[in-house]
Amino acid sequence: MSADLPVTFDRALLLVPHLQVQNANAISSPMTWGFPSVTAFVGLMAALERKLGEDCPLQFNGVGVVCHHFESQTHRGYTHSFRLSRNPIRKDGSTAGIVEEGRIHIDISLVFDVSLSSQVAGAAARQQLAHTVADLLATMRIAGGSVIAPHTRRSRGALQPQLRLEAAEPDQQRKEFAELSRRLLPGFALVARDDLLQSHRHTLSHLQTDSQPTPVTALDAWLDLSRINTRAVRVPVSPTQGDEAPAERVEWQRDARPGWLVPIPVGYAGLSKLHPAGTVAQARDATTPLRFVESVYSIGQWISPHRLRNAAQLIWWPTYDEATSLYRCCNNCEPETFKGSANALARESVPAVPLDTVSA
Repeated sequence: MSADLPVTFDRALLLVPHLQVQNANAISSPMTWGFPSVTAFVGLMAALERKLGEDCPLQFNGVGVVCHHFESQTHRGYTHSFRLSRNPIRKDGSTAGIVEEGRIHIDISLVFDVSLSSQVAGAAARQQLAHTVADLLATMRIAGGSVIAPHTRRSRGALQPQLRLEAAEPDQQRKEFAELSRRLLPGFALVARDDLLQSHRHTLSHLQTDSQPTPVTALDAWLDLSRINTRAVRVPVSPTQGDEAPAERVEWQRDARPGWLVPIPVGYAGLSKLHPAGTVAQARDATTPLRFVESVYSIGQWISPHRLRNAAQLIWWPTYDEATSLYRCCNNCEPETFKGSANALARESVPAVPLDTVSA
């Protein structure tokens, strides 16, 4: 191809299936654990793009995560505790202090939303490029864990990476994504449920009693959705002979949930101004501007990929709002996908949950 011709980019999807990751970071934020943060996979995407170099015909836009299997490294008892490493003792024989590290073994598939250069022509060239990316991923750390079983060169079609162009028509996009989603089964995709967080806050506000004058906050709704709530409910019992009034018994019932909901971190909010590179002491990178941040939380849901209609509902995109110093990962999973399930959270005569309630 002549170098004088302009280079155009087409939207495409890059699938890297069944990456076996050992000892990934299970502590995703100061308040959540159980699976690596979405920001870890967005960071992986940025590191992968840098390793491929400026001459790579791929531009990475977003990433979707599907988990097929996980094994948290915890001791299961009345409470969960992490299996921690044993550090060498000090010279005097005392135990050295350690920082608690949570680890998890996971089997995941990654779906990247990419822009593909027009210089890559033909299915064979796209497949070779997909293998190049998959081979490079096998040498990288994913959420701090090591890829121990790369499948990129195996003969089985289900384990082969794939780079396919995205159709222009919405109907064709849904058809192609339905085919792609079958390769992601069995598994669960992590999507955002910001809509449920807002609607649940509104529901708790209406159920609030006069004895609770404090308004319901987003934190109240987040905590209520993050735990398993069990309540004592009076259930009428059929009266027996001689009883003047129907008897009652008390049953413990769990609140209904519209799916597999999890609290997740989705980004960071700036706490300070952007400091010039090299002006903050003991920073890891002296060539990049630095800002102090705190985690931003939302509600996510694990859902089978075949329930999603298109790739846009699976992909997470990194965004930045300069006015609010907000670094956030966004997902466009529409509430209509879960139509009929949001009403399952509606409860009658249930007061708002206080912040000091212990979560299960």
